[in-house]
Amino acid sequence: MPKIKILIVTLCLLIFIVSCNKKSNTEKSIASIDVDVSVDRFDRVFASATPEDLPKLKEDYPFLFPTKYPDSLWVNRMKDTLQQELFSETISTYKDFDGVEDEIEQLFQHLKYYFPEFREPRVITVISRGVDYRNKVIVTDTIAFISLDTYLGQEHHFYGGIQKYLTQNFKKDQIIPDLAQEYGKKYTYQPKKSTLLEEMIYHGKLLYFKDQVIPFKTDEDKIGYTNEQLDWAIENESEIWRYFIERELLYSTDSKLPARFINPAPFSKFYLELDAESPGKLGRYIGWQIVRAYMKNTNDNLKRMLITDAETIFKDSKFKPRK
Repeated sequence: MPKIKILIVTLCLLIFIVSCNKKSNTEKSIASIDVDVSVDRFDRVFASATPEDLPKLKEDYPFLFPTKYPDSLWVNRMKDTLQQELFSETISTYKDFDGVEDEIEQLFQHLKYYFPEFREPRVITVISRGVDYRNKVIVTDTIAFISLDTYLGQEHHFYGGIQKYLTQNFKKDQIIPDLAQEYGKKYTYQPKKSTLLEEMIYHGKLLYFKDQVIPFKTDEDKIGYTNEQLDWAIENESEIWRYFIERELLYSTDSKLPARFINPAPFSKFYLELDAESPGKLGRYIGWQIVRAYMKNTNDNLKRMLITDAETIFKDSKFKPRK
């Protein structure tokens, strides 16, 4: 091997080793951060409660019992047979919460590292009314609600009437990515009127946010793909990008584009034969790769990147799809 090639290989190896050491040292620092995580299993508390317990429940959890609703509503819910079955199935699936609680702790350590102002919320597990999968996780400055009935496993019979592209993420492994997603929204800038590029980069920011705060989760978990779906996106990355460029879609404000390429869907809509093979949300996937390229090229910090405008990120990313 010529000397110049040996030199190039050696330099590449050194850069890789330094990068790995830097990442390892960062993770060691994060692991030493002290956080207080306590999960309040309200789902269990309510499931075992009787009408006589209602006054105490309202005193302990006033935010879960809006005053506009009469007590009879909560009593009827306690007695409802379908709701009781939901309670039983959820508690059976989540006999303990130790593994998830450990991952919540890791998430909070990462949040505190990148956002020192972050304060650990009170984490409360609940059971929604009728599997409210549009609100699987809700976070405020002081509380994080997790609806465990939306994480019973994709084949659970309670999800029989829900489309499979949604239920594939109704599983335990998705709790932490969903929780991270909601925190990412709190820190990320989103313009009101969006081009496809702005939509792509906004969601790319959220996915890169997950890269940093839940590095212990897989890329499949972060974006909510199966292994096969992620492989398809990677293998067809250059074709997806060519489609966007040739049809001049990046700066389009066509209101149909988010439904085609951004929003959860059974597949992306290129209006080609390959549609049925493709996963949904491919615009998010490409946005993710653009943001990754930007962070690699600029070495910007996470906090600043999340509020940087899409055009700057796109321009400075010098993004080139995989071939």
